[in-house]
Amino acid sequence: MKQIESLVDVELLVNSFYDKVVVDAILSPFFEHLDFEHHLPKMIDFWAFVLLDKAGYTTDVTQKHAHMRLKTEHFDAWLHLFNETVDELFIGEKAELAKQRAFVVGWTIQSKH
Repeated sequence: MKQIESLVDVELLVNSFYDKVVVDAILSPFFEHLDFEHHLPKMIDFWAFVLLDKAGYTTDVTQKHAHMRLKTEHFDAWLHLFNETVDELFIGEKAELAKQRAFVVGWTIQSKH
């Protein structure tokens, strides 16, 4: 296992996470009609911004999810899969930061619903 150090690492994290999301019984309905060619680069940019201080992500995450009918079970499943993916692939400070930030993002979005 290695640390999150580069854009390639972030791409692996994001792609591996979404590979799980699209087959998850609780989360997959939210992603059935999503254009992943458009969505994944944005998520890679977001996590590169969060973990690597890479400029370029400017979207309001909370506002992007405001229209979705998300419940606690959705946030719990999302966070579980995210943390599981991080733990399977990475170790170290950035891995822990990724899990911490995922929690904060989920909590923030959930608090707006």
